[in-house]
Amino acid sequence: MKKTLLSAALGAAAMSFGYASAASADTLSDVKAKGFIQCGVNTGLAGFAQPDSSGNWKGFDVDYCKAVAAAVFGDTSKVKYTPTTAQSRFTALQSGEVDLLVRNTTWTINRDTALGFNFRYVNYYDGQGFMVPKSLNVKSALELSGAAVCVQSGTTTELNLADYFKANKLEYKPVVFEKLEEVNAAYQAGRCDVYTTDQSGLYSLRLSLSNPDDHVILPEIISKEPLGPAVRQGDDKWFDVVSWAGYAMVQAEEFGITQANVEEMKNSTNPDVRRFLGVEKDTKIGTDLGLTNEWAYNIVKGVGNYGEVFERNIGQNTPLKIQRGLNALWSKGGLQYAPPIR
Repeated sequence: MKKTLLSAALGAAAMSFGYASAASADTLSDVKAKGFIQCGVNTGLAGFAQPDSSGNWKGFDVDYCKAVAAAVFGDTSKVKYTPTTAQSRFTALQSGEVDLLVRNTTWTINRDTALGFNFRYVNYYDGQGFMVPKSLNVKSALELSGAAVCVQSGTTTELNLADYFKANKLEYKPVVFEKLEEVNAAYQAGRCDVYTTDQSGLYSLRLSLSNPDDHVILPEIISKEPLGPAVRQGDDKWFDVVSWAGYAMVQAEEFGITQANVEEMKNSTNPDVRRFLGVEKDTKIGTDLGLTNEWAYNIVKGVGNYGEVFERNIGQNTPLKIQRGLNALWSKGGLQYAPPIR
C-alpha cells in the first residue's frame, strides 16, 4: 500500500510539474547558456555530499557534479548545488529546479518509468544494512524481532525494511521521519534500537554520532541499491553527457590515467588513450556528445579517475574507510565497467 500511495503521489507531482515539458527542452544548451549546472545533492552526508565550514560542497557525489561541469565547461567550479531531502529530490528534478540529481538515489523500475527519469551509469553499487548499539549484543539482523527501527520516509529503504521483516516473520516498530537529520537525532537519542539505510550511508552516519565506536553495522545486506545520477526523460543529449562523464572516470582508471599524469599521457602512443584524451586527429567523440574533444581530459584533470574520486572521499584513508568491493574495476573483481569509448 505504501509503495502504491508513494508512486501515485509522485506520479501526480510529475504531471503537476509537467516533467515531460521540462525534459523536452535541450538541457545541454540551456546549461551552456546559463553558464553553470544546477546539481541536486543530499542535504549533508559525510563523504558523499556535505558543505564544509566555508560552505564549499565536497564529497563523492559532489565530484560527479564537478565531472559533468568539467566535461561541459572545462571548469569544475561551474556548478551550483541544491540540497534535497528524500521527499523533495524527485519534484526538484521533475520541475527543472535541478538539471540532474546526484544524491544516493536508487535506480528502480518505478523511477525509471512512472516518474519519468533516466538512469544509466551506476556510480556506487550499494545495499541496505542495519546499525545497532554494541550494547544490544546483536550479531545478526535476524535477531531484531520486536525492535524499533529508525528509517527515512519516501525511500526504497522504508519499503525494503517492511519486506525483509515480513519475509523473515519478524515483528518491528517503524520510527519514521522525513528528514535525514531527524532520523539521526532520533537514533542518537535512543528513540529506536536500529538504524537502517544504505550501508554506505551507515558508515557515513556513524561518524556523526557522539561515540561512533559504540555502534556496529550488522553483516546482512538485504537489497540491491544501484546508486547513480538521474536526469529527466526525453532529453537524450543531456542523458548521454551525464552518463558518459561517469564512464570516462572509470575508463581513465582502467587506462592508468590520473590527475597527476594526464598531461604526460597525452603523449601516449596508444591510439585508444589518445582518442580518449582528444589528441588523436580523427576523433569526433567529444563533438558527437556536443562537447569539445578534450571533454574526458578535462574530467580527469578536474576531478581524477574513478579510483581517485573514491579513495579521496570515502576510501580506506578517509574516516569512512569503505573498501572498493563491488565498486572495484571489472578487471579486479568489481562491477565498474565502461563501454568502449571510441
